[in-house]
Amino acid sequence: MQYLLMLFAEEKAWGRMSSADQERGVAAYGAYTQALKEAGVWVGSNRLQNTDSATTVRVVDGKSQVLDGPYADSKEQLAGYYLIEAADLDAALGWAARCPGAGHGTIEVRPVWPTYGGSPS
Repeated sequence: MQYLLMLFAEEKAWGRMSSADQERGVAAYGAYTQALKEAGVWVGSNRLQNTDSATTVRVVDGKSQVLDGPYADSKEQLAGYYLIEAADLDAALGWAARCPGAGHGTIEVRPVWPTYGGSPS
């Protein structure tokens, strides 16, 4: 089963960190990613650019509305994700707890619907 680990954090906190702390953070995420790969559970991951680069699209009454910025204003923003293959939710939660982001933000874990060309049942 695939699970998406969504990493939420205060995006401005990175800029307030010392370069030494930033280097430690990069190393911690590198080690975590390597551990996922070595365990054979890593499917993919990416860091996202800050929310000021976001564009939100919605359709109202059949017309597309494009807005600058994120959908919601909140204390923590979606900063990145890991897509993993895990035996069950408990295994996915174990990997989420090991993520460096869990120490300074929130990790939301969600099962991914398998795509079969149709809608989920």
